[in-house]
Amino acid sequence: MPLVRIDNVVKDYALPKQRLFQKAPLFRALHNVSFDINAGDNYGIVGESGCGKSTLARIIMALDTPSQGTVYYQDHDLFTIPDQELRYLRRHFQMIFQDPYSSLNPRKKIVSIVSEPLDVLERGISFRNREKRVMAILNDVGMSGNDLDKYPHEFSGGQRQRIAIARALITKPSLVVADESVSALDVSVQAQVLNLMMDLQAKYNLTFVFISHDLSVVEYVTSKMIVIYLGRVVEHGITSQIFQTPRHPYTRMLLGAIPSLDPLKRKSPKKRAVPAGPVPEASCPFVDRCYLAQPICREQLPLLLDSGQGHQVACHVVNA
Repeated sequence: MPLVRIDNVVKDYALPKQRLFQKAPLFRALHNVSFDINAGDNYGIVGESGCGKSTLARIIMALDTPSQGTVYYQDHDLFTIPDQELRYLRRHFQMIFQDPYSSLNPRKKIVSIVSEPLDVLERGISFRNREKRVMAILNDVGMSGNDLDKYPHEFSGGQRQRIAIARALITKPSLVVADESVSALDVSVQAQVLNLMMDLQAKYNLTFVFISHDLSVVEYVTSKMIVIYLGRVVEHGITSQIFQTPRHPYTRMLLGAIPSLDPLKRKSPKKRAVPAGPVPEASCPFVDRCYLAQPICREQLPLLLDSGQGHQVACHVVNA
């Protein structure tokens, strides 16, 4: 049984009304997204800004409610169970946010910030055990007991992200969703934080979901990945396999945009198709940017099909 199962998740947002008595138009941020996350896996979710990565992360964390579909943690439906049961389960999945400068309360000391999940999710814990767990997790992330009474502004960006990681791990979760957790850091600090997260995964038996637009991070830390374009999963499979043999034209475009110092590895950009008018709702959403576009791409929405070895692609031309 998978640790987390995302089952046909759809998310709609209401747009502002243009007229007073007009029904609010809907924007669909996610279209029938389904995949499983097994215990011990590092999952990568990649795509351009605005493709729905963070929306999916918030739904996995039960911070947003899907318009259709659901998310199962083990065998618990996160959106139908009683609130008290969901509150109990929340200690098992935590989130690391993108910006360490805004995710930490500047008015609170580090000891209060790190212990806050214990105060909320494990009420009744003794002061001694609370302090002991805070000290232990701070040591694990490379901080010291001397930092307990300091404020966030006294630390660098990398140190703040270590504090955010400590806060996420204080309840000993099974699943941690990292939403662009290193994008706000310098490159050298990114490597340190990523290595720390991998060490902590081995120590705490964690399952990570990395939301990122940085493909080098995804290649380095994940074992499986999905590629999202305009709220749809267009490619899904083993990370190393997708990086070696990307099949969907959008995935190839993303990988081709990775900078390289080796001129032999630089890929010349593919010629894009010329837009032929508005894209019909039932067509492939990537049709006007695709260099492989065929007439069928404008007539029918491609399905996410298995192309072998668990590699799934949503493309008429590739699956032909």
